[in-house]
Amino acid sequence: MGKKHVRRVRGILFDFDGTLTCPGAIDFAAIKQELCCPPDMPVLEYLDIISPAEKAPLMAILEAREEDAAQASLPNTGAEKCLSALKAKGLPVGIITRNSMQSVCVALEKFNHTRLQDFAAVITREKSLPKPHPEGVYQAAERMGMSPSELMVVGDFRFDVLAGKAAGALTVLLKNSVKSEMAPGDPQPDYTVNHLEEILVILDALTAVVP
Repeated sequence: MGKKHVRRVRGILFDFDGTLTCPGAIDFAAIKQELCCPPDMPVLEYLDIISPAEKAPLMAILEAREEDAAQASLPNTGAEKCLSALKAKGLPVGIITRNSMQSVCVALEKFNHTRLQDFAAVITREKSLPKPHPEGVYQAAERMGMSPSELMVVGDFRFDVLAGKAAGALTVLLKNSVKSEMAPGDPQPDYTVNHLEEILVILDALTAVVP
């Protein structure tokens, strides 16, 4: 699971797609091809550099593909058990995603015991600069009533780690897909896990050493 850092964690901030939901629901390679986005460039960053006249129809395509993916998505293995255990521990949870609020709401309909109101903060691309920018982490921390250093940011992509690190949060990389790799020169996550429920073990270990 990686090295231990003695730090008090008061809240957990989750990435959504591929973290709380199963990986693979959305095909970014196909979307990039449809939008004529360079394969080595993130979609949102590409849409930000084209003209407003070009952006509007491409954004409509992106949102349609995202909603299709949300309809096809399923909760990730152990996601609801993990969320339930965190609730039992009295730890607030949040979501930070490059996706839209609409897609998050649609995907959450597939969860059996989890609803939007269960999250103390839901930061989507409509509300913040997208990851890897740390703005969303700062916003989530404020809404959750804590400092960013008291958050644990959990995600399956390097952007999640980069955003968390930049904000001073503890970071956990979930390795459940081929895209769960850091790039050369990236700061390393504080922990690496293969299943969401492993973060409960990390929290128990931190609680044992932090007064």
